[in-house]
Amino acid sequence: MSGCVAAKSILISLVALVFSSVADADWLTFGGDSQRTGWAKGESILNKDNAATLEVKWTIQLDNMPKELTSLATPVVVDQVKTAHGIKEFVIVAGSSNDLYAVDADSGKLVWKKTFSTSGSPSRAPSTLCPFAVNATPAVETGRTKTVYTIASDGNLHALSAEDGEERFPPVQFVPAFSKNWSLNLFGGTVYTAISQGCNGVPSGVYSLDLKVPEHPVQSFQAGRPGIWGRAGVAISPAGKVFAETGDGIYDPAAGQFADTFLALSAKDLKLADSYTPSNREWLTRKDLDMGCITPVVFRFKGKEFVAGAGKEGRLFLLDAGSIGGETHRKPLFRSELLTNEEANYSGHGFWGAFASFEDAKGVRWIYAPAWGPPHPAAAPSFPISNGGAPNGSIMAFRLEFKDNSPVLSPVWISRDLNVPEPPIVANGVVYVLSSGEDVMQYRTGTAERLRGSRKATLHALDAETGKELFGSEPLSSFTHFGGLALSNGRIFVATYDGHVYAFGPKQEDR
Repeated sequence: MSGCVAAKSILISLVALVFSSVADADWLTFGGDSQRTGWAKGESILNKDNAATLEVKWTIQLDNMPKELTSLATPVVVDQVKTAHGIKEFVIVAGSSNDLYAVDADSGKLVWKKTFSTSGSPSRAPSTLCPFAVNATPAVETGRTKTVYTIASDGNLHALSAEDGEERFPPVQFVPAFSKNWSLNLFGGTVYTAISQGCNGVPSGVYSLDLKVPEHPVQSFQAGRPGIWGRAGVAISPAGKVFAETGDGIYDPAAGQFADTFLALSAKDLKLADSYTPSNREWLTRKDLDMGCITPVVFRFKGKEFVAGAGKEGRLFLLDAGSIGGETHRKPLFRSELLTNEEANYSGHGFWGAFASFEDAKGVRWIYAPAWGPPHPAAAPSFPISNGGAPNGSIMAFRLEFKDNSPVLSPVWISRDLNVPEPPIVANGVVYVLSSGEDVMQYRTGTAERLRGSRKATLHALDAETGKELFGSEPLSSFTHFGGLALSNGRIFVATYDGHVYAFGPKQEDR
């Protein structure tokens, strides 16, 4: 190889490395990636040494109007946006009232706002479960252009320039109007979402829209009554499988009804590839202990691809991503004992939202699960490390181990009390989690009563190996409803019910 060719090859490699590093700093979707790991792999600023110094860098109040309990969605972050004023990093936030905002991540100033005009109206009055509002966290596609995808309440998908909010192409019908959609996911030039709760009479299911061709064809898997309402929507493996959990309803596989079941769908056409249904599925459905309230997480460990999930019941499941239920569709790799929800309470107990998972420098694979309500009395002693009582909720940490050649999730620590935990995220040995402050008791069906019972959210940083609290914020301006966190370039972003967006960062920052 000549010196010129070698130098060119090295330059290309360096450019690719820099581009990869820059891309890793983005937080482009709920949980940071398509697998919903919540792991900020490319983060180089926040770490154990400075997590205790976190402070509010800025806050802005947006003019979104809440709809029932729905307000601002979890933020996403896109870096390296080329503008007339330089290269910028933007925090993108969707609002329930058909608004989309871009906020400068450095200054906290509003850069642009887009309000979507919608057509039609829902068939009935809004309610707590069916606010007929924007509910899905957007997703951002990077590459030659940086495009933000979001769904308006009338079911239209909008594709906007991250730079200025201008439409990339005319809105296209993605999901039925006034359905309840969950966080968008992007994989292989296709955008995905999940639908739940029968809002406006729309059956539950998973939807995809092909962005690669002008016709933008839509595919769907109809789940019928069982809702798919994990906070992060669906998780997608690198191998191209879409994973979701369903809620209560009818179980009749021959008729395409899969209540309280893990689903594996093909990413290309959303055909059913596999399923796993717990052996006590009938009891789960009868007690309203939905599996559909959490999005599973997908990850690789020791050359194998795993799926971890849970539900209101309070158990964890570990599945083989290549065959999630075995030949019978009823056999997991691992099923834990009851870890929470001793009373089998459908209202605000069990595991909710989404997990976080990462592999540390020692090669240990961790799973962090947001538990609502107190730990099960029989399970609490199995956590070698406890950080105090947790009557309202906690993060439970598990280590993936192999015993007799079988994978198990071994309890390691349980956090301090959190009221109640939103989906955690992790970076450089620190777990970040919101204590939402929300009154989550579902049996209180009225929005007004739950608003009165809610308190203010707080942000916490926990040691990823022990759960020891490294940082706890002062109360924020309001609570969070079905929220989460975004992390990029040394800052953590939070959105609250009353329209505030916060940026937290360490006191000493090199900018």
